Amino acid sequence: MAGDAAEIPRYRAVESFCGPGGLSLGLHRAGFDVRLAFDADAMAVETHRRNLPGTCIVALAEYLTGRDVMAAGGLASGDLDLFSGGPPCQGFSKQKRGAHLGDARNQLVLEYGRLVLELRPRFFLLENVGMFGKKRGRAYLESLVDMLPDYVLHKHMYNCADYGLAQTRERCIIVGRRRDQPGGFRPPAPTVQRWRTVAEAIGDLPEPPDDYTDHLAFPNHQRARVTQPNIDRFSFVPQGGGWQDIPLEHRLECHKNADVTSGGWPDVYGRLAWDGQCPTITGGFDSFTRGRYGHPLHNRPLTPREAARIQGFPDTFVFAGTRANVRSQIGNAVPPPLAEAVGRAILHSLMVSDGLTSDEPAAPDYADEEQMLLPLFG
Repeated sequence: MAGDAAEIPRYRAVESFCGPGGLSLGLHRAGFDVRLAFDADAMAVETHRRNLPGTCIVALAEYLTGRDVMAAGGLASGDLDLFSGGPPCQGFSKQKRGAHLGDARNQLVLEYGRLVLELRPRFFLLENVGMFGKKRGRAYLESLVDMLPDYVLHKHMYNCADYGLAQTRERCIIVGRRRDQPGGFRPPAPTVQRWRTVAEAIGDLPEPPDDYTDHLAFPNHQRARVTQPNIDRFSFVPQGGGWQDIPLEHRLECHKNADVTSGGWPDVYGRLAWDGQCPTITGGFDSFTRGRYGHPLHNRPLTPREAARIQGFPDTFVFAGTRANVRSQIGNAVPPPLAEAVGRAILHSLMVSDGLTSDEPAAPDYADEEQMLLPLFG
C-alpha cells in the first residue's frame, strides 16, 4: 500500500437498522468512522450507545430522508463513503413458513434502497439471512437492481464459521459499488483455516449463578429459568443429540408418536457438541424447544453471554434491557467478525479508487446490468 497507516483517511459510514451494533463494531474495527447509526428498537439503540462511538438514534427508516440522515451524521454532500445495514430478516427466514411475501417487514428492503438512492454513497452493504439470496428474496433483489442503476451489485453467501465464529450461520451480503468508483470489489476470503469449536468459544466461562442473577465478572452471563421437567428431559440428551434421545415416557406429548427418523424438529431439545459448531443463533437461544441451544456439558440452555461469544462479540460488549430484549438483540445481530472482514474488503476498494493502493481485486467486476444479474441470481 502507498504510504503508512497514518496517511490512510478515516472513511465515513452510516448504518441503518443497526440493532445493538454488531455491524457497526465490525466496520469500526475495519477502519470506518461510523458517523451515524439508527434503529427503531430503543433498547438496541441504548446498547449501541453504551458500547460504540458515534451518534445512534431511534428512528424509523420509512420516515427518514437522505437529508435527515446526512444532517444527523454531520455529513455534507459527497462525504458518505459507505451506507450499511441489515433490514429485518424474519420475513425471509427459512423458519418463516409459507406467507413470507406478505410480511410487511420485507418492504423495509425497499426503504433501504430508497435511502441509498437519496444518499448516493460510494458503496453500500446490505446484510440479510441466507434465504434472502435465494428464491425468497429474488423479487426484492430485482427491485434493488431496477432502483439503483448507478450501482454495480455483488451478491455473496457467507458461512460465518469461515470468519472465526463457532457457528454455521449463513448470511447473504449485497455490496453495491457506485459506477464512478474505479476500485472493483471482491468478497473477502475466509479468515480461518479451521472452524472454531463451541469449546473454544465458551469453554473458559464459569457456570452462571444458580439464583438467575448476572455473573459478577461476565455481564449478561445469566441462567435461564427452565422447569424441572424440561431439565429432566434434557438430561438424557448426549452431545449432538436431540429429542429423539429422550426416553418415550419423558418426551413431550407431541413427540411421543413422532417418527424419530423424520420428525420435523430435529434440533428441538438439541445439545451442542463441544468439538462442533452451533447452528444459527436466534432470539430463542435460551429455550430447549427453540433449537439446538443446549449447553454441551450442563443441563441448561446457553446464556446470553455464551450466545454473544458464539456471535463474535467481546465480553466487554454489554447488552442493555430485559432478558427478552437481550435475546432479541443477540439473535438478530450481524456477527462483528464477518462485518469486519467485509468492511476491510470495501475499505480496500475505496483505497484503490482513491489511489492509495494499486492492488486490484482478483475477482471480476461487472460493467453492465446483464452481467451483474449472473452473480445475483445465478
